[in-house]
Amino acid sequence: MQRRQFTQSTAAIGLLILAAHRQARALTLGDLTERDATQGIRVALEKGALAAVALLGKTDGFLGNPKVRIPLPGFLEDASRLLQLTGQGKRVDELVTSMNRAAEAAVPMGRDLLVNAVKSMSVSDARNILGGGDNSVTQFFAEKTRQPLGEKFLPVVTRATEKVGLANQYNKFAGQAAGFGLIKSEDANIQRYVTGKSLDGLYTIIGEEERKIRQDPVGTGSAILKKVFGALK
Repeated sequence: MQRRQFTQSTAAIGLLILAAHRQARALTLGDLTERDATQGIRVALEKGALAAVALLGKTDGFLGNPKVRIPLPGFLEDASRLLQLTGQGKRVDELVTSMNRAAEAAVPMGRDLLVNAVKSMSVSDARNILGGGDNSVTQFFAEKTRQPLGEKFLPVVTRATEKVGLANQYNKFAGQAAGFGLIKSEDANIQRYVTGKSLDGLYTIIGEEERKIRQDPVGTGSAILKKVFGALK
């Protein structure tokens, strides 16, 4: 009889401890629910995506930003310095400028796709972003939008780079260089190279903007962001 009472008492104490643990967790997170967390992530990512598009989709958005400025790939960047010395520097500068201008022209076309990706985000996606590392946002957008955005950007980039006569020469020379293993095969076509770099730059800036929101949710003026990211600090 005493043993049964002891067992029952032990079980009761265990339940009390579990209840206390759950209550402590609830107090730590306030009244934050999974739905709140998902909504907060959606708002943060949409704000981050729109801010990134606004920053990059304008004159010098890429060209004037060293974090995302698109250089010539691989050894061609080094070779361009030699061309500078042989009087071909102006043409090289025109090519690099056109590459970055092409990215600046393409980025605004991704606005709707980015927003739709955020709106269709699942609870599982939100959980992965909340628990992920610094590149979790980049991974989310790359997985959801890289292919369709690439298809959307490529024609814009092609039109912009075709205005510079050196672009065709680049493709011919880069194709030969790729055959010798001097540059990556995917970098041998300037249009596809610029499209890929445009997406890389876009995702990089979206990630930076989202991190700013996490660090200062109060500054966004959004109640749900203050609630979610304030509770997670």
